[in-house]
Amino acid sequence: MQYLGQALFLVLLIAGFGFFIRNVKKLIRNIKLGRKIDRTDRPKDRWRNMIRVALGQSKMVKRPIPAILHIFVYVGFVIINIEMLEIIVDGLFGTHRAFSFLGVVYDVLIACFEVLAFLVIFGVAVFWIRRNILKLKRLNQPELDGWAKRDANNIIYIETILMVFFLVMNAADYYLQLNNYSHYTAVGSFPISSLISPVFNGMDFATVAFIERFCWWAHIIGVMFFMNYLYYSKHLHIFLAFPNTYYANLEPQGEFDNLESVKKEVALMMDPNADPFAAPAEPVGEPEKFGAQDVMDLNWVQLMNAYSCTECGRCTSSCPQNTTGKKLSPRKIMMSTRDRIEDVSKILDANNGKFVNDGKTLLNDYITPEELWACNTCNACVEECPIDISPLSIIMDMRRFLVMEQSAAPIELNNMMQNIENNGAPWQYNQMDRLNWRDEN
Repeated sequence: MQYLGQALFLVLLIAGFGFFIRNVKKLIRNIKLGRKIDRTDRPKDRWRNMIRVALGQSKMVKRPIPAILHIFVYVGFVIINIEMLEIIVDGLFGTHRAFSFLGVVYDVLIACFEVLAFLVIFGVAVFWIRRNILKLKRLNQPELDGWAKRDANNIIYIETILMVFFLVMNAADYYLQLNNYSHYTAVGSFPISSLISPVFNGMDFATVAFIERFCWWAHIIGVMFFMNYLYYSKHLHIFLAFPNTYYANLEPQGEFDNLESVKKEVALMMDPNADPFAAPAEPVGEPEKFGAQDVMDLNWVQLMNAYSCTECGRCTSSCPQNTTGKKLSPRKIMMSTRDRIEDVSKILDANNGKFVNDGKTLLNDYITPEELWACNTCNACVEECPIDISPLSIIMDMRRFLVMEQSAAPIELNNMMQNIENNGAPWQYNQMDRLNWRDEN
């Protein structure tokens, strides 16, 4: 019977990690759909930014209450799963609390795990109340209707159940230790479980042992399920927050990149030695598209941004255009981008890795020009994001496509650009009068 349990455990591990690796490969493939961009410069600054923002949670502390709760959940959930190492050893070799030989160190670890498990349950309970009872505005916006809201609650329920299984497992183990039952020797320290264990008073020891084993299996199965659920969830940022902050844009906010092809054209026009009648070089391959119409036109960091978004809504709640009733929601920009990537991914899966045009694009079908032109490029969304996501970069690339590929800018902007072209100023001044303001001062 013992060997059967070990065999089932091995099958569970192979299936769980196999499916996880499959999803990781798909995630990498989808991110690589984006254009190449070099973000390997200034490695020291990048490591510093990752440690400060992703590990140190430096941007979270701007809102202290959710920051503290998030630290409870984040630190607790990550550290508690260190015990998964012991569970894997026990499951494969049929041992029980294999790391108990660590003695006092083991006692301290188990005690810390228990306290953190309690803090996780407390943290997610408050998160659930804020989201479903208090109904905080930024957590109940239209873009969160449907799956997004269910997903957020699913995460809360899964984390709560996993922690409850963990504590009940320990409580049953502790109860059996106190009663010298079978192989349950006195190891570990259980500050929280010891408060739960009295519920087993009067129960048959075999029943308590069954509860302990049931919770042990339920915990490991739950962890495997959660690990593979992450790909479909906003909680993918658990893995992606670190590379996302490492490859973040380190240039000053508000500084936008120039298209290389346009720079060459301008340089040629300003070169007094250039031959204006020289034939242009023949383009190699398909001409470069100006801006972004679909996810394949964005760069791979922007696609990773979309997968990293935790939908917390800090960007949207700080967006002055959103707060004044405009249609723009930076969070929705990231969610729509991820939705489009996933739809493209399904097409690739169905066609052996080849993309078949489905008649849709990110622009218009997922994000409307009205949303794009509502942005005033203030960078508030970029500043607020806890993991350095930049909705603004996607907005600007899609605007660039509208202007340079479709000449579809709003009439006010078209008039301004025409005035600059004709008069050298945004206003309808005569060329000779455009510097009069200087003489008036």
